[in-house]
Parts: sequence; C-alpha cells; structure tokens
Amino acid sequence: MLNILYDETNVPDIDTLRADNYDKIDPSTVQDLKRIGVLTSGGDAPGMNAAIRSVVRTGINSGLEIFGVTRGFHGLWKGEMSQINTRDVSETLQRGGTFLMTARSKTFMTKEGVIKGARMMEVYGLEALIVIGGDGSYKGARALARVGVPVIGVPGTIDNDIASTEYTIGYDTAMNTAMEAIDKLRDTASSHERCSVIEVMGRHAGYIALNVGIATGAECLLIPEVPYDFDKDVIRVILDGRNKGKRHYIVIVAEGAGSATDIAARIEEVTGIEARPTILGHLQRGGSPTLRDRTMATLMSAHAIECIKEKRFNRLVVLKDGKITDVDIEEGLEMKKTINQKELDKFWLLS
Repeated sequence: MLNILYDETNVPDIDTLRADNYDKIDPSTVQDLKRIGVLTSGGDAPGMNAAIRSVVRTGINSGLEIFGVTRGFHGLWKGEMSQINTRDVSETLQRGGTFLMTARSKTFMTKEGVIKGARMMEVYGLEALIVIGGDGSYKGARALARVGVPVIGVPGTIDNDIASTEYTIGYDTAMNTAMEAIDKLRDTASSHERCSVIEVMGRHAGYIALNVGIATGAECLLIPEVPYDFDKDVIRVILDGRNKGKRHYIVIVAEGAGSATDIAARIEEVTGIEARPTILGHLQRGGSPTLRDRTMATLMSAHAIECIKEKRFNRLVVLKDGKITDVDIEEGLEMKKTINQKELDKFWLLS
C-alpha cells in the first residue's frame, strides 16, 4: 500500500522536500507491489504507445496489475484510470501519439494538485506510478515521490533534452520526419533558386536542428544554446555561396532561436534572394515510430518494470554509454545538458 505522508489538511512545501533515494534503502525492508499505474505526460512523442505496451505486457507477465491513467497528471488527480490487459495494447506498437492521451494540468502544478493526485492513487489502490514524458513530466513525478508515491520515469520527448539520458523516445522519428520534409523543400528551392528557411521544434534545445542540419547539408543553422551574429552567420554565408555559384540555400532554425517567417523576410530584404519560410511544427510529433524508437521505448519501459520488481523506486530510466540503466530521480533532475560551440563548429566545417 501507498504511504502518503500528507493530505489535504496538511499540505507541505514540496520544493523543500526530497524524494527517498532507494540506492540507500535495503530492498528486503520494502514490500512487494501488486498494482501500478502508467501515464504519458507533456508533448506526445512517437514511441509512447510502444512504451505503454511494454509496461503493460512486461508488467502483467511479471505478476503486476496495470492501470492506465488517461490525460496525464490531469487525469491522475481527476481519477481517470482503468485496468489494462495485454489485448488492450495489441496493434499499438506501430502507432504514433499516445492512446492514453496527454494534457497540461494547471491544477497538478500546485502543491494541492499533487496531493490530490497522490490521494486518487490511494482510492484506486495504486502502489507506484510509471511516468512517460519529458523534463516537465519528470518534475511532476518527483513531486509525487516527495510526498511518498514510488515513481519511475521513462524518457519520452522528441527534443532529446533530458540531461540524465543520452536518448529520449521519439527523437529519432522526429529527426527523420524533419529530414524527409527538408529534402523535399530543397527540391523546390533548387527549382526556383530560392532560400528556404525551415523552423523545426526545439524551444530550449537545438538537438533536432543540429542533427537535421548535418543530415540535410544545410547552409545555415540557428539554435537557442549558442548566440549568433545574423550578418555573419546567415547573410554572409548565403552571399558567399551565391558568389561561388550556388543557386539555392537551406537555413534551419530551432523555434527557440527565432522565427522562420522573420528570418526569411530579413534575408530577402538584405540579399534580394527570394526566401520562403516553412514551419514544420507538430508534423514532427506524429507518424509511425522508427525502429530505433520502437525498440528503445520497449526496452526502456521493460527496465522500468524491472526497477519495480527489484524495489528500486524513484528512478529515471536512462541510456548511458549505450546501455539502459537508471539513476535516482533527484540526482537525474539536477544534471545539466546543452549543445556547446564546439559541437556547432562541426556543422560549420561541413556547410
């Protein structure tokens, strides 16, 4: 059974608490669990359905009862959950999105909302929760862990911006979707001798932009992690290319580094070269997951069940040095990850 440390009459300042670190707890002192929940939270990512399927099938085959929570943390505090069996996840492996759905929750962002979520787990007899999502979802999981709910985090976000892991579910599919779209845009840019400015997702992280820029042979790349000089890094690069005989240009910008519409207008105004913006947007979130996302989602989620069976709670599943393992949730969320100038310089050497 859950051991919730607080209730609606005793709401703590969650920011001052710290989740139990099970690296320091003897598993023999922890009781076996029988019933767990799983939810997807934040932005959807290709491979989330594969992750849910793995939790359900691995969990049931390990003797657990699995409850699916719909609409993320919003559905958790509202009690939107029901038991899932292996047939419920048939034919989901190849589907994009998340059949459990996801939603933002203003209520759960409050300390009172966290307590409501924990109390609703008690109502349904859930003893632990697997959270599939990104950094914001992990913070929600950590809040639950701090009030006594055992949690496991599985990384699901197209941005690949979770510091504790080398890879996140959905990243490969999103990059391939963007790459295929940019290849098509290059065809028409070449035909019309245009500059095509393509905005990809990445409000705070430029991993999609960087790798897609390398894969498509883009001329210019703008990401939020590294400041840029527009005249030097965009205008001069395009003009130098034109003066060498180039007749079409690809500029890739992560959404957090600027607006494709504004950048295209500035390029055309300064250079006289026709420039067209394209915003790929949520196109990158959809589609059938690639082989890598299906296998990583499946194996990472199976590892989450392994953590539960071994009574190692409050963990984040990670890929480290090419191997799937796990880290303490508090330690994982304290880690930092960013793109530095040296990594970006590799792009410019190729452009």
